[in-house]
Amino acid sequence: MFDYRQYKRGYFMPPVPSYDWVKKEYIDKAPIWCSVDLRDGNQALIEPMSLEEKLEFFNMLIEVGFKEIEVGFPAASETEYTFLRTLIEKNMIPDDVTIQVLTQAREHIIKKTFEAVKGAPKVIVHLYNSTSLAQREQVFAMSKDEIKQLAVDGAMMLKELAQKDGGNFSFEYSPESFTGTEVEYALEVCNAVIDVWEPTSEKKCIINLPATVEMSLPHIFASQIEYMSKNMHSRDNVILSLHPHNDRSTGVADAELGILAGADRIEGTLFGNGERTGNVDIIALGMNMYSHGVDPKLDFSDMPKLAETYERLTQMTIGDRHPYCGKLVFAAFSGSHQDAISKGMHYRVEHDQDHWTVPYLPINPEDVGRTYDSDVIRINSLSGKGGVAYVLEHNYGMIIPKKMREDLGYAVKDVSDIKHKELSPDEVLAIFESRYKKYTPEFKIVEVHFKQINGIQTTVTIEKEGERINVEAGGNGRLNAVSNALAQYFNAPCNICCYEEHTLNNKGSESSAIAYVGITGSDNKNYFGIGIDHDIIRASIDALESAMNRSLEGNKN
Repeated sequence: MFDYRQYKRGYFMPPVPSYDWVKKEYIDKAPIWCSVDLRDGNQALIEPMSLEEKLEFFNMLIEVGFKEIEVGFPAASETEYTFLRTLIEKNMIPDDVTIQVLTQAREHIIKKTFEAVKGAPKVIVHLYNSTSLAQREQVFAMSKDEIKQLAVDGAMMLKELAQKDGGNFSFEYSPESFTGTEVEYALEVCNAVIDVWEPTSEKKCIINLPATVEMSLPHIFASQIEYMSKNMHSRDNVILSLHPHNDRSTGVADAELGILAGADRIEGTLFGNGERTGNVDIIALGMNMYSHGVDPKLDFSDMPKLAETYERLTQMTIGDRHPYCGKLVFAAFSGSHQDAISKGMHYRVEHDQDHWTVPYLPINPEDVGRTYDSDVIRINSLSGKGGVAYVLEHNYGMIIPKKMREDLGYAVKDVSDIKHKELSPDEVLAIFESRYKKYTPEFKIVEVHFKQINGIQTTVTIEKEGERINVEAGGNGRLNAVSNALAQYFNAPCNICCYEEHTLNNKGSESSAIAYVGITGSDNKNYFGIGIDHDIIRASIDALESAMNRSLEGNKN
């Protein structure tokens, strides 16, 4: 049954909505980040991480730069408890990092949680209970006052136990399923908790508003957050936090608009791992800020390593199109895209190397550890001449003349189409060389001699079908003289329409030169060849030889 009529909107608008957040253009500074990979993310895995795997993941989060990390629900299982104790007893928590632990608003769970964190240098104790209409009616069968009292009692117990312990504690409260809670009631519960904790500027508390299930468009969520932020008790002493999930596939938008609406802190995971459709993806959020020139305060410079470690430890798979980190997110197969990227890269070198404005690439792939040769311009049957030319230039230093690019582009596309596969840079080079370099099915130029008499006189030794003949001709230059000799011998046009040359820097050897020659055949089509040699004259003659061979072959067919 696929019946839309069974659903109704389950969210609640604020009693007095405001939209001041709309007036803000962009996020101008990074929020406080809290990774919940080791709690929310881990509990969503088919096979939760082992102790050793969690320790490796914890160290990876430290390297990325997280200063707040939720390490688990220590009262929930022995594994969670052991992991927490290992971190504490082996002094694995850096001085500038605060661990966070989760507890339900239930007395025995709160007490066990405080036992578990004994000796930790800095701890956020995260208290929660569900406040949504659906949970109140269907799960707990409790009134609003009873639900609020659960939160207040839990908050009082946290305060009392922290005072007895004397440790360095901070408090956090979440009205779970905030998005399904009447906003004014959520505010009432949160304010009651704040009043118990009495936060100060030196000892702030955290109020975390989770989109436990996404229910609305992102602008509705932002309005809910703005209402909470504007009406919260002791707002200056409260860190307003968000914990968006991704049920409607707009978790990142919720977080971004929520920050504009007043949020100071974001809880999420790397690559968006989490229950159902996952938590908000902190990498996407951070890199979105980065692409606007804002420091995200997290280091994603080695994205391939992050992705490999994540996939190995969680046994999850990152999608090829996952923003900023998927294998294909910078790949351009389309000919028009490739051409624009290629031109944009040249423009950047020539005009503005300080700012990134390359078309189709929101960031420089190298910033996140990706490479141009294998990640950006990808060649298949839909690729264009610009992309093929870019691959040869970037990987092998060959600057293909504009007149030659269309012919080369079609040749490469044909091979990809026939093989029905993407072509590697080496395969593109092989097609290029087999088509244009030393292409001699009709004849070979064995020797060439020049004399400077009334311009340039040449004697060209041509080998055809096992026989050699010397042909003499003149011209206004060496290449022109050779082309005149070929035209005379074959009684066919050999008019040069394109000539370019440049040096090639080959690793481990002397620099050589590459020459590109195009001629117009009797059918008015252009035919091309290349030559590579330490002597530019020899390279030019080789290129002309290949071009003329292709012209003769083409006109014969």
